[in-house]
Amino acid sequence: MTPARLRECLDLLHWSQRGLARILSCDEGTVRQWARGAVVIPVGVAAWLEKRATHASKTPPPVRKEHLTSP
Repeated sequence: MTPARLRECLDLLHWSQRGLARILSCDEGTVRQWARGAVVIPVGVAAWLEKRATHASKTPPPVRKEHLTSP
């Protein structure tokens, strides 16, 4: 996984780098290093994140319809 793809996945999931660090129980600095390309993203993390991002892109949240008011 490239740093750009990591950021794309986070965008699809509406997650921040800080949020991903919390989910993974790792240091925020580690996730920032992944996002900059300073450290290689572990294969297991990349696969897990790709799976979630793929699911999110195939199943977007429902669109809220505006409530109609009676005249």
